[in-house]
Formats: sequence, structure tokens, C-alpha cells
Amino acid sequence: MNQAHSPTPRSALRTTLWSFRGAFLSVGGYSLVANLLMLSPTLYMLQVYDRVLQSQSELTLLAMSMLTLAMFAVMAAAEWMRSRLLVRAGVALDARLSTQVFNASFDAYLNQTGNSPSRAFSDLIQVRQFLTGNGIFAFFDAPWTPIYMAVLFFLHPMLGWLGIVFALVQLALAKFGHQGTLAPSEAATAANTDAGIFLQSKLRNAEVIESMGMLRNLQRRWLQRHDFAMQRSGQAQHVSHRITAISKFVRYSQQSLVLGAGALLVIQGELSPGGMIAANVLMTRALAPIDLMVSSWRQFAGMRAAFERLEKLLADYPERDHRLQRVAPSGAIHLQNAVATAPGRKEAILKDVSVSALPGSVTVILGPSGSGKSTLARVMVGIWPDVSGNVLLDELPIASWNREELGPHIGYLPQDVELFEGTIAENIARFGSSNSAPIIEAAKAAGLHEMILRFPKGYDTSTGEAGNLLSGGQRQRLGLARAIYGNPKLVVLDEPNANLDDAGEAALQQTVVRLKAQGKTVVLITHRPGAVAVADHLLILNNGQVQARGPRDAVIAALQAAQKNAAAAAPSAALPA
Repeated sequence: MNQAHSPTPRSALRTTLWSFRGAFLSVGGYSLVANLLMLSPTLYMLQVYDRVLQSQSELTLLAMSMLTLAMFAVMAAAEWMRSRLLVRAGVALDARLSTQVFNASFDAYLNQTGNSPSRAFSDLIQVRQFLTGNGIFAFFDAPWTPIYMAVLFFLHPMLGWLGIVFALVQLALAKFGHQGTLAPSEAATAANTDAGIFLQSKLRNAEVIESMGMLRNLQRRWLQRHDFAMQRSGQAQHVSHRITAISKFVRYSQQSLVLGAGALLVIQGELSPGGMIAANVLMTRALAPIDLMVSSWRQFAGMRAAFERLEKLLADYPERDHRLQRVAPSGAIHLQNAVATAPGRKEAILKDVSVSALPGSVTVILGPSGSGKSTLARVMVGIWPDVSGNVLLDELPIASWNREELGPHIGYLPQDVELFEGTIAENIARFGSSNSAPIIEAAKAAGLHEMILRFPKGYDTSTGEAGNLLSGGQRQRLGLARAIYGNPKLVVLDEPNANLDDAGEAALQQTVVRLKAQGKTVVLITHRPGAVAVADHLLILNNGQVQARGPRDAVIAALQAAQKNAAAAAPSAALPA
């Protein structure tokens, strides 16, 4: 017994496009009117050559000319309306998808599975431009080619068959163009994107490049990528230009041969002179959609590749459910047998790590460089992509929280402080509320308030792109103020004192003590032993594994005892057996 299979559900992108079917149907209706009225020049020529010239009637010529002009006006209005509809649909499509594409591309970039978010928006722009450009008209006009062919058959069968031959040649050329340009175009696009990303990433470190004379070396590497991209682009353009040249040859040959065939039929008395001219115009109009397909095939191939990338992106990272709401967390974080991995790395970064941090406590994480401390910080705030085991916030998986809802309750200071172009106040407030009271409160808590007031514009001072107008210590303090803005429940600070002087470190310790007194969960990653004084619990990592954990004094005592035992065993181990 055959079982009925349910249809494959549409992707998010196809569903969005399907919602615009009404607009596309309207465009099809206007295309119907425009293409029907495209027959007006043919009918006008037939009447002028076969009736007006023979009857010598000026009144008939005037009436037919006025009627034809009216048809041309309606045709122009129909083409204008369908263009306007497509442009409005393109704007609406962008408005519908832009937020979703932004979120999906951000998630892909955060999870290290996608390119720069700008690539996703380039794909969206490419799809939108094709749907609102001339290329899409070929698909609306192509169904009228058989109708024009039928009119050619009506004029004379030989003209109809000649039109079919040229249509088949154009279709074969379009297929050859698709096969020949798709791979080179995709390779050229990928190479140009790679060269652009390489250049953009190096420009962020212009001061380092200039100070240490690295420009020439990096320029050589960029030139290798640029030359490769130019080579790929040249190959793609070579194929495209060759197809365009062949298409022009076919088009000009078609015009001349149809005119010659019509003249032969006139000589043989099987076609009127008006029919000869009308057939030439009609043949050109019949093959115009196919010719437009050939000329825009490269654009179509690029659009299809962009569409497939967008479709996969939106499928892998669906739209977030903003209806999910939970009560504010207390800040208790629990890791149970957490294992963190990274693409292209055989060995796990974190190996079976279990740790708990509770409200009103300070947990200090110590360990040598490369032991996984920064990765552990990212796991705790829920932004590390490849994690197995349990990462729980208030006994709930942190990955299940709505990040927009959870964000205000988390303060995170990464090891590499990233500021954004804007004012100091905007960066502290996370580009949210402009209420000055919590901004000043966070700045004072970070020991930053007095320093900010010394700036010419105070809190309205611009930080520059990526905070390049501030010193390293100022950026770190500003990042700390942003982390504690709004009284978050969980505060994770990764090397917050790396660029601080003694006064800045003292202010940091006061901030940590104040957060603990307020009942916050504080996790502090540091190399400086001074931070251990404010710790309630210590966690020592080594090669991604927990070497020691527990109350501060107990862990310190255990480490000191281990060191004494190792020192005592060393001399005896050196004695001969």
C-alpha cells in the first residue's frame, strides 16, 4: 500500500519569497498587457504598407497612428507599473529579511561557521537587485515567445520555422553560458572576497604595521591574493565576453536572415512588403527575452549562488523566538563535565571541566597561558559554539535563554577589549538607554568617572573606531564599566587588570568587592597574584583540565604542600639506586 508523502516544507527564504506571490502575479498581469501591446508596431506596419499606401487615405493613417500611440502609452504605463511593483517588492523583501539575515550571520560568525556578516548582506543585495532589475523581466516575457512564434507562422510557415531555429540556438547559447560562467564567476567572487577580508583585517592594525615596518611583507601577501582574484575575474569575464560576442553574432544574423527570407517570400508573391517588415520586428521581439536571458545569465548565476548561501544560512540559524521570557536569573552558573572543542583542532580545549560559581562569591581562575581560561570564560557566558556537557544558569541550559533577554543580566569583559565607534557614554550603556544615572554609576564603580570628566567633551567624547582614540588602560576600564553597567547578575572578567596600573588595579579590586557585597556572581581570570586576595574560590587550569579547585585557603594550602613534597622528593630522586 502506497503511503502519501508529505510535501517538503519550504525554507525560511522561500517562504518569505512566496509571501510576495501577489506582487509577482501583478507583475505578470502587467507583463501580459505590455506584451500584447508589443504587437502594435507589427499591426501598424502591416496596415501602413498593405492598406494606407494603397488607399492613399490620410484619415486612415491619422486614425491608425493615434490608436497606435494610445497603445504605446498604455504599454509604457504597464511597463512602468511592473517596474515600480518590483522595486517596492524589493524594498519590502529587504525590510522583511534584513533583521533575520543580520541575526543569522551574526550567529554564524560567532559560531565560527560563517564569513563576515557583510558577505550575507552582499548576498541579500544581490538577490534583491536581480529581482528588481532587467534580468527578471526575461522570465516574465519568455512565455510570450511561443505566441510571437505563432504569429510568425500565421504570416508564413517558413518564418515560423526560422524563428524556432533561432530560438533553439539562443537557448543552447544560454545553457552553454550557464555551464561556462557559473564556476568561474563563483571562483572570482570567492577570491575577491578573500582578498578584501585579508586587507580589511590588516588595516585594523595599521599602527603595528607602520611601527615595525611590516607593510611591504603584508603587501606581498595581499598582492598574491589580489593577483589570484584578478586572474579568476579575468577568466570569468573572458567566458562572459565570448558568450556575449556569439550572442551578438546570432542576433545580427537573425535580423538579416529574417529580412532576407521575407524579401524572398515577397519576390515569390507569398508575403506582402508590410508582412516582410512586420516579420522582422516580430522576430526580434520574440527572441528578445531569450537574448536578455543570455546577457543576464552571469547575473542570474550569481544570484542563484547567493540565494543558496542565504537559504543555508537561514536554515542553520533560524530566527530567534523573542516570545520566550523567563524571570531574571540569580546568576548561579554550573558547568558539569564541559568539553569545549574548536574546528580544525584534534585535541579539546577544555576537558571534562566541572565548576560552580554562586551569587555573592568571587571565583578566581588561574593557569598558564594556553590552558583554556579564556575559552572557559566564553563557555560560562554561553558564546562558545562547540560545547558538550552541561552549562547551566540557574539550573537551565544557558543556550536555551533568549540572548536579548539574558544580555542585561550578564557582564563580560573579554581579554581583548572591543569598543565600538561612538561616545564613551554609548559604549558604557551598551548603545541602549541614554539615562545618565546608571552610566555614571558604572563609570564610578570602575574608577573611570574622574578620568572621563577630564576629557574635553566628557561622556560625549568619541572613542573612535574600535576605541583607537583611547589608551589600553582606558579601554580596559571602559570595558569594565560596560560589563558592570545595569547591575548584571553574572560578571565574567577575563584579564581585567592586564593593562592597568597600580591605581587601576586597586579600583578593580574595590569593584569586585562591591559586586560581591551586592550578591553578584563574579568570575575573575587573571595572572596577577594580587587578585587572589579577593577570591572566595580558586580554580586552577592546566592544559584544559582542572588541576585544583575549592575554597581559596584550602587550594593554596594544598598547592604549597604539593610543592614541599616535590622539593623534598627531588634530592632523594637524584641519589643512585
